[in-house]
Amino acid sequence: MKKNKNNKPGGTKIKGIKKLPVSGPDGFYEFYSGIFRERWPVLLDALTKEETKPPFSSGLLKPYHLSAASIASASALLVEGKTDILDMCAAPGGKTLVIASRMDEGAKLTANEFSRARRARLKKVLDEYLPGEKAGRISVTGYDGTRWSRYERACFDCILLDAPCSSERHVLSDKTCLSQWTPSRIKNLAVKQWALLSGAWLLLRPGGSLVYSTCALSPRENGEVVEKLLDKYNDAVLCLPEKEFFSNPLMVGICPEYTSSGINILPDTSCGAGPMFFSVIRKNASFDDSG
Repeated sequence: MKKNKNNKPGGTKIKGIKKLPVSGPDGFYEFYSGIFRERWPVLLDALTKEETKPPFSSGLLKPYHLSAASIASASALLVEGKTDILDMCAAPGGKTLVIASRMDEGAKLTANEFSRARRARLKKVLDEYLPGEKAGRISVTGYDGTRWSRYERACFDCILLDAPCSSERHVLSDKTCLSQWTPSRIKNLAVKQWALLSGAWLLLRPGGSLVYSTCALSPRENGEVVEKLLDKYNDAVLCLPEKEFFSNPLMVGICPEYTSSGINILPDTSCGAGPMFFSVIRKNASFDDSG
């Protein structure tokens, strides 16, 4: 029997059915159009415009320009009354500055960044913007967040995990990144995000809280990662801030979109701020898993 070369996967097109692109610019637009549907053209237009970054100056030597969405996610970390604070993926340092400006006297902040190059940038930002007394209470480390919990457990009162993500706004601004985009990027990042989040959870003390954030659009990198944590750990409790939290003048224009597992800030409805997803999860101190 003569073998039909068109039996090979992808070797033929069925008449009347359009083959969907899976990578590159067309694949990117098709993928996110499937998520946001009729909203996508407006959101895409907002993403291609430069994000406004107002100056953040509270407790700093000079203003640092930072997205209002980033200020919101870092401000959601419950640092009041906490003494041991961790920013797990801290570079370039903007969110670290927000946390440092809010921590109590005597509190200590660990700013961790695994990448050597990004860690050098983080150190430069902290040295340039923080006054000496506050800078003296910050330790910069270079641990692999996915492996850290193998050596330490329950050692921080609160943790910010601003996880590496798809960063679609950056992809759209870089022709090379856009041309190389594939859906597998999201899948691979979600695996790493889960490794970081589950590791951070083990570093968190009972009674403490954790903020998980990304600047990604895909639910797979956002809510689904959080839901996995909530499903696995019975001591994990979602505790999102109320809408009044966003009345802070530094967050002017933000329109929070609440989901079942976090908050989305998207630039088409938030005066150009975002995208940003964040969730606040508390580790229940009274939970007893002995049975």
